Amino acid sequence: MKKVLFIASTGGHLSELLQLSPIFEKYDYHIITEKDKSTLSLKNKYPNKVNYLIYGSRKHIFVYPFKFLANCVKSLYYFIKIRPKVVVTTGTHTAVPMCYIAKLFRSKVIFIETFANRNTKTLSGKLVYPIADTFIVQWEEMLKLYPKAIYGGWIY
Repeated sequence: MKKVLFIASTGGHLSELLQLSPIFEKYDYHIITEKDKSTLSLKNKYPNKVNYLIYGSRKHIFVYPFKFLANCVKSLYYFIKIRPKVVVTTGTHTAVPMCYIAKLFRSKVIFIETFANRNTKTLSGKLVYPIADTFIVQWEEMLKLYPKAIYGGWIY
């Protein structure tokens, strides 16, 4: 079975990613997200398949860079431990380092641009688009912004 890593930050990005759960069982899958109260129950729902990064918000400009750097190191650790052949993400800052690590180790990157943006690029989308093997948008309008993207329709 192909090893697939599903990664997203907590909140809406994770909710979108978990819409893909019907396909999890087709793969040797693993989930990575940020650790907070809303994500702790994932360990029960997906036993031995979930790991956490440090929750960080860019709103805290003095602490965030240190958390981001720590998450980069943790991402490298998790990547080496899991050794996925494919990384699937709906973004945001939590997932960007993992995507670059995946490319460094020649794994495939599948990025799904968030449903929340219909006419503007996300920062994580801008950063991952150049390296993504498959870049999927959920709105046809986004094809103007990401010409090499695939229109996949809504995840929901």
